Amino acid sequence: MTSKVVTPRGAYPHVKRVGDLLFVSGTSARQSDNTIAGVKIIDEMGTKFLDAKEQTRAVLQAIDKNLKAVGSSLKDVVDVTSFLVNMNDFAGYNEAYAEFFDKETGPARTTVAVHQLPHPDLVVEIKVLAHVSSDT
Repeated sequence: MTSKVVTPRGAYPHVKRVGDLLFVSGTSARQSDNTIAGVKIIDEMGTKFLDAKEQTRAVLQAIDKNLKAVGSSLKDVVDVTSFLVNMNDFAGYNEAYAEFFDKETGPARTTVAVHQLPHPDLVVEIKVLAHVSSDT
């Protein structure tokens, strides 16, 4: 993943702080150069494999980076809402998710299927709510 900042594709911030709460906008696997993590060309005809596991990793890394920019991190996340274009991707998404959060101490989570995301190569989008102390 690149270290450059990914610019939001609309009039919204990556993170909005209200008191002790951090609201993180829906985040995808789009990179700062507008490529999308987890997209693999698998044949000479340009057929793509969209890797939900790799996209989930990239999304959670981006969320952590955005939280760190405001003095927080994934450890402060209390609620996660995930959007999957295809629930057949749930196993890979869930496996990558478990690399970042612990079952017993991690945040609450909701995962829903959606018809589509803003780009046809995106298969996962995640938004989170984090709680931080007021002195952070």
